[in-house]
Amino acid sequence: MSRSAKKYDTRLLNLISFFEKVTHAEVKDCIESDERLIFIVMPLNLRKALGKDGNNIRRLNQEMHKKIKVVEYSDNIKDFIKSLIMPLKVDDIIQEGKIITLKSNDRRTKGLLIGRNAHNLRQYEDIVKRYFDIDEIKVE
Repeated sequence: MSRSAKKYDTRLLNLISFFEKVTHAEVKDCIESDERLIFIVMPLNLRKALGKDGNNIRRLNQEMHKKIKVVEYSDNIKDFIKSLIMPLKVDDIIQEGKIITLKSNDRRTKGLLIGRNAHNLRQYEDIVKRYFDIDEIKVE
């Protein structure tokens, strides 16, 4: 799967604009799923996006009527994945060719990373594929 141009509808563009207006953080991308909006912000914009004590996110959750997740973009795939899976932490992230392996000794963390029917893992994989040339993310 190649990284292609992202297409946004008017509604999503309006959400990005509103997010930037509230947070003063620069948005690189926005991904909408059934349960939440994931905003990818430019490097060094995460703290600005969250706001003092997370106030910006609470306001956005209320006004957008969806859960909001903010991820800081990085050109380094491991740093990007760490930001993407936060608040979960893994013991190691290993890249072998186009396969990324997230290693964790904690069963609960593994379960949360994978999700029911591997939903979370596939979503993480799809997001990472938007920026990096990978084939798969695995959890061990």
